[in-house]
Amino acid sequence: MSGGVDSSVAAGLLAEKDYDLSAVFMRNWDTRDESGTDDWEDVQRVCRIFSIPCRMVDLHRQYWSQVFEPSLNSWESGSTPNPDVWCNREVKFGALLRQLVRDSQTLWLATGHYARKDWQEHVDTLLPRPRLLRARDLSKDQTYYLSSIPESSLSRALFPLGEMQKKEVRKLASKWGLPTAVKEESMGICFVGEKRKFNEFLCEYHLTLSHYIPPNPGPIIDMTNSQQIATHQGLWNYTIGQGAKIGGCRTRMFVAKKDPETNTVFVVPGSHNPALHVNIIHVSNFDWIWTDRPPKELQQPSGMTAQVKYRHCMESEGCVVHRDENELRITLGVSQKGIASGQVVALYLHDWCLGCGVIDSAEFKG
Repeated sequence: MSGGVDSSVAAGLLAEKDYDLSAVFMRNWDTRDESGTDDWEDVQRVCRIFSIPCRMVDLHRQYWSQVFEPSLNSWESGSTPNPDVWCNREVKFGALLRQLVRDSQTLWLATGHYARKDWQEHVDTLLPRPRLLRARDLSKDQTYYLSSIPESSLSRALFPLGEMQKKEVRKLASKWGLPTAVKEESMGICFVGEKRKFNEFLCEYHLTLSHYIPPNPGPIIDMTNSQQIATHQGLWNYTIGQGAKIGGCRTRMFVAKKDPETNTVFVVPGSHNPALHVNIIHVSNFDWIWTDRPPKELQQPSGMTAQVKYRHCMESEGCVVHRDENELRITLGVSQKGIASGQVVALYLHDWCLGCGVIDSAEFKG
């Protein structure tokens, strides 16, 4: 449980059924100002209402080594990682689930994610295998964040909210008198929080008085004339496809490319500049949830028709997927902006989430 309305209602729904329930609250960050104590207090209040025992599990060391440090390395190199995706894989459905199975023989791990799961039988194995499916409320669907969890963890997962609309969840919480019924959704990365800007966090001084990432000045180049127009303080301050605040420019500039080797940010004028668009995504290490059973359609010369998401808050886009040796080549039906190396890309066959990978590069080919 996170201390939000979704996990609170998930707990209430399971409490109405014949489950031997207990709740866990993950402490993933060791600075109270960032993770806060209010969430843990809300978890305890909700559990008292449902007579569910609860405890806090400290996983900040695992989060630091398996999520935070790799993300720092990606940001510093100019990539755009998604820590929330890897937190689900490495911590919630990784370290936490392993600890619960070891300590208490836990059979299931239920969360407040908006997602569904079903089981599909296979002739080869004669055993049903779990499929990760989009939630009924597509506006709240969170399968993108869950796309990296392995099949072994998915088989133990329960998603009580998968068939529900968000307004139904709020209504149930109010009916049960939960303290989280009107609590706002948490939208920030847990170690950044919601009150600070992301770049300010990365460059702030830590307890050791050293920066998480020290400033690394480099040139900002206007791609239309190859002239340097400003100096940046670090590649992580700029995201491909987003506006770049540069004084003295008559036209607003947008980030088209970042070059880690030369520590350069390339910008173009206007949000509709063709240099911002790509239609091919390259992924070298794609993690299929069914690791031994990639879709057979990939073997077709014409490729596999699928849907793709490279951000959580987006509608899936149509695409064709080809496998070139160890790489996936994802060709978009319509060129898109804001696709960068390091982003997580998830593939779908209609509602079925097949897995995800990290974008190596993206390009436009006519």
